[in-house]
Amino acid sequence: MDFDISEILNHWDYEPGGIAVRKFIGKDGQEKIQLRVDLGILQMNAQGRPDGKKPMGHASLLEFYQSRLKQHQQAHNGDDDDFALTPEDCTKLQLEALQYHHRSICLLQMSDHPGVKRDTERNLAVFDFVNRFAESQELAWSLQQFRPQLLMMHTRAVATPLLQANDFKGAIQRIEDGMETIREFYRELGRGDLVEESNELLSLEDWLQEVQERRPLSKRERLERQLQLALEKEDYEKAADVRDKLKKLGGE
Repeated sequence: MDFDISEILNHWDYEPGGIAVRKFIGKDGQEKIQLRVDLGILQMNAQGRPDGKKPMGHASLLEFYQSRLKQHQQAHNGDDDDFALTPEDCTKLQLEALQYHHRSICLLQMSDHPGVKRDTERNLAVFDFVNRFAESQELAWSLQQFRPQLLMMHTRAVATPLLQANDFKGAIQRIEDGMETIREFYRELGRGDLVEESNELLSLEDWLQEVQERRPLSKRERLERQLQLALEKEDYEKAADVRDKLKKLGGE
């Protein structure tokens, strides 16, 4: 077996500061994703757990621990108070979440927004699970600290298809909802001061402004702008005409 991948790397240059990804069908017939990094290539499955493994016979570690929780509840009349994730459990779940995060970045670069939505929602479920059952808040924070970045990616994944369908109203609502969810996260932590420093919020705010500037104006908004311009030019005849149109529009 030839283990040398130099030939592959020589035909795919690394781009510092950029994200170079590609999809292909592997020899096993499954769709694969490759990410070019400084010293080589990361390869992952496009579906399921990125590394293709089945931990303890489950599709993922999250599903394994969820099955353990279900067994615990069945043995304790539905009670889960004594169920806890050890530091080792949390570390394993965090490493698995990192695999999905790497894939989310690749999918976002390839504009596979349904895939990004799927993987970010999956990791948010991991964060919630660990936050609920970790032995300590310090263990839960090891994942929770990345929630704003995950929420930002999820917001982009759900809003972008709406923009592509020219649903500006829906997209703006999704972006605003995503921003509020991030703000709420900081407020629940008791760290509202971090809202102003959040790079994720700043990124979404910039995007929101860009989307609002691109949004087509309604008939009323166009008339209001015409009225403003007419008044600025002291064209009162034009202004009166536009006012009449606005009144008629309001009546309708």
